[in-house]
Amino acid sequence: MEKRSLGTQGLVVSAIGLGCSGMSSDYGVPDDQESTATIYRAIDLGVTLFDTSDAYGAGHNEQLLGAGVRGRRRSVLIATKFGNMRGPNGERGMANGRPEYIPQACEASLKRLGTDVIDLYYQHRVDPAVPIEDTVGAMGRLVEQGKVRFIGLCEAGPATIRRAHAAFPVSAVQIEYSLWSRDVEEEVLPLVRELGIGFVPYSPLGRGFLTGAFKSRNDLIPSDRRHAHPRFQGENFDGNLRLIAAIERIATAKGCKIGQVALAWVLSRGETIVPIPGTKRRTYLEENIAAVSIKLTPDEIAELERAFPKGVAAGTRYPEPQLKTLGI
Repeated sequence: MEKRSLGTQGLVVSAIGLGCSGMSSDYGVPDDQESTATIYRAIDLGVTLFDTSDAYGAGHNEQLLGAGVRGRRRSVLIATKFGNMRGPNGERGMANGRPEYIPQACEASLKRLGTDVIDLYYQHRVDPAVPIEDTVGAMGRLVEQGKVRFIGLCEAGPATIRRAHAAFPVSAVQIEYSLWSRDVEEEVLPLVRELGIGFVPYSPLGRGFLTGAFKSRNDLIPSDRRHAHPRFQGENFDGNLRLIAAIERIATAKGCKIGQVALAWVLSRGETIVPIPGTKRRTYLEENIAAVSIKLTPDEIAELERAFPKGVAAGTRYPEPQLKTLGI
């Protein structure tokens, strides 16, 4: 497996990671047995970066991943997150970045993961009520104590990233990025390159949409979280479905899967970019990993970018209340 560096502090990971969120929440029906088999298979295939959060399945995802890497912990790098909170009735869009809360969240994650150190610890959502210097200061103390090796930020805006990195070295920034979510290209990607910070795109397959797997909304079970996302709703869904044709043409010409072309495009965006497509199935995992070896020509990249200019997707990438918590 090809390796890539995240940041300049020494964090080296596989060129593609495994997002574990969907194993425990939001997408489809959980299957712990197959999810665990997928984790085992990922390790066998050379994946070293495994991404989870204390928010996924209310801690269940950390427990699942911890059990899945037990006995092979030295072969993997665990990334987890704190601070993405829910209200008393499950409301999304709340954050907690208070310095006194962070060591408590870290201890709880360490226990669920069954490990004594977190390799990459992210602030999952920026807390607008707390100066970012105070938050990363507390994260930095965890590094000094040996409980965390490297720190990162999720869905942070350019000003926040710059201030955070000045307070304590940030190794990675994680934000949604794919052919239909290219917002970061304007400011965030140039900034992280300037500062020497790695970039970790989540949902690089557009929450599965860019694989061509969905032909109608009926392909999603009623409880699937994607029903709440505007891009999967009504006319937006139908309009976005037409975008897939451009990826399909290239996939047919190269003799590969549609999703592999979408992933190959993300991988082509830079040597410090490490996407973390999520899956709980070995079949899809193997397809995703194979995308590392697919090289797009300049003409193919240009064709994809003409078909997917910035802002082309119909609908916002999150429901409106959650959008307010992004890019702070």
